[in-house]
Amino acid sequence: MQQSEYFVWSADPIAFSIGTLDLPFPIAVWGIVAAFVFIYAGYQKLVPDQLPAGKEPEIPPLKFWGLIIGSFVLGQLLFLVLPSPTISEIGPIEPRWYGLLFASAFVVGYVLMRKMYTFADRTQEELDRLLTYVMVATIIGARLGHVLFYDPGFYFRYPSQILAIWNGGLASHGAAIGILLAMYLYIQKVRDMSFLWIADRVVIVVAIGGAFIRVGNFVNSEIIGKPADLPWAVVFENAPSLSASAQMLPRHPTMLYEALLCVAIFIILWTLYRKYRTRPPEGAIFGLFLVLLFSGRFLLEFTKINQAAFANEWSINMGQWLSVPLILVGVWLLYRKVTWRNH
Repeated sequence: MQQSEYFVWSADPIAFSIGTLDLPFPIAVWGIVAAFVFIYAGYQKLVPDQLPAGKEPEIPPLKFWGLIIGSFVLGQLLFLVLPSPTISEIGPIEPRWYGLLFASAFVVGYVLMRKMYTFADRTQEELDRLLTYVMVATIIGARLGHVLFYDPGFYFRYPSQILAIWNGGLASHGAAIGILLAMYLYIQKVRDMSFLWIADRVVIVVAIGGAFIRVGNFVNSEIIGKPADLPWAVVFENAPSLSASAQMLPRHPTMLYEALLCVAIFIILWTLYRKYRTRPPEGAIFGLFLVLLFSGRFLLEFTKINQAAFANEWSINMGQWLSVPLILVGVWLLYRKVTWRNH
């Protein structure tokens, strides 16, 4: 087949662009950091120490906005005296489709978790804390996973690039480990909640969130598949990881395979959650998620080019090795820890 017979993907990953905006006065970078510290400390003072069970903290709007505005003003005044790098212009602002889809994953996840927390009579404060834990853990875990699992040699030589997330490089296995750690830390801060209870609900959100992120990978032409002559193969003309000649080859759209896998897993998990009237056997959804997602990942890795150069001679790649222990944990949960009951 000729290239013209395949779908050619060459879209711009930038959603839209806004030119440089000049600020009326320079803003101290450390002043912004200080402002967030002041907001956190002030918020703790405004929230009552003791609240009745299930009651949300109520802060008068005037005090709340006074805290926000006052903290930023104080932070800037402080660094009129102390040295700090400053910002005198913003831009150009160029949001990318990947970032918008990544943010959409958290928005959809928050809506779903709010529904599940409502069913379980959990508080909004507990949900907001969970969102913070999971968001931070996802970004840090995914980045460190990429650094340690896929290209450690490069990042050990250039450690300044570890923080350069905008250049790409997030690993789903690292995100999974980060989220597991975040859930463990989270349940230490909330009452009457087990690890498996929260894990059963978080993985439902992770499944649908994974679909958004993999579509973002497609837009960016990353996580490229191996060459293929299938009718649905795609030519990635702007794939940054490929040479000019390799970009002309039709390939498996592996990231879309994974997106469809995530949607299918979400439907299965949500159906199971509703089947048990929002009270599934503890560990059942979490265990099933681990088995389905990472078994699927293991198989789909055969359609994907190797992302870890040092593993080119391995019989199975790094993604597959990382999937195996998670599959085994899922199987162990389903057969040893879950107490199944009738609907």
